[in-house]
Amino acid sequence: MAAGRRGAKRPLRAQTARRRGARRPQAAPLFRQTKARLSRPPRFPLQHQDKTVKAHRMELRVTDLACARGGLPLLDGLNFTVHPGEALVLRGPNGSGKTTLLRTLAGLQPALRGEISCPPEQMTYAAHADGLKSTLSVRENLAFWAAIHAAPGGDEGVTRAMAAMNLTDLADRQAHNLSAGQKRRLGLARLLVTGRWLWVLDEPTVSLDVASVALFASVVRGHLATGGAALLATHIDLGLDEAHTLDLTPFKASLPADPGFDEAFL
Repeated sequence: MAAGRRGAKRPLRAQTARRRGARRPQAAPLFRQTKARLSRPPRFPLQHQDKTVKAHRMELRVTDLACARGGLPLLDGLNFTVHPGEALVLRGPNGSGKTTLLRTLAGLQPALRGEISCPPEQMTYAAHADGLKSTLSVRENLAFWAAIHAAPGGDEGVTRAMAAMNLTDLADRQAHNLSAGQKRRLGLARLLVTGRWLWVLDEPTVSLDVASVALFASVVRGHLATGGAALLATHIDLGLDEAHTLDLTPFKASLPADPGFDEAFL
């Protein structure tokens, strides 16, 4: 009987061990997967997977585009195309709609009419603000944006971006301790860690001295040489002889007849 009891207990212990053993392997992979997800930089599915984006990602085509600011029509009948390796510079007096057009292309406001073939997920947009985290260093700011865009290159890409905009000696300095021109150079260095082929730039040379303007122009030229493209609104001659120019003045939208409306408010 004793032998029988011992024999009866063995299957019970074996069965219990099997149950415990079945649970433990399930928990470990789940923990490792969760930890891996948390450590992984964010990805944008549209940028990497969407077939429509892939079909259009190497061309910006604007067809019969109309834009507005403050609910009032500003531009109408715009048609142009930007291909890889090309730069298009927008011209026009203040208030002619350059910023409005760039914001519309970047998806920050809807168009009144028309078609934009290239989605905002394929562009990187740099406006008047530098977009910096003031308490982060130069290197940390660039690493942050590289992770946000899940761009290839990692630390090497950040190092190359700092070198390109003459920021290597400032790598460990916090952004709030930079001069206005240094902040601008850091803001522009972000372009190099996004991995986006189309740069949409609104007055990118604000606060830059002559040497820094020339440095930025060489960065843009290098971007074009590797198959990138740029759309810029600027009053400064960057020396990009290969760039095309689009004057927005002829595309000014007709305003509604209103005796109480003052066009100076546009």
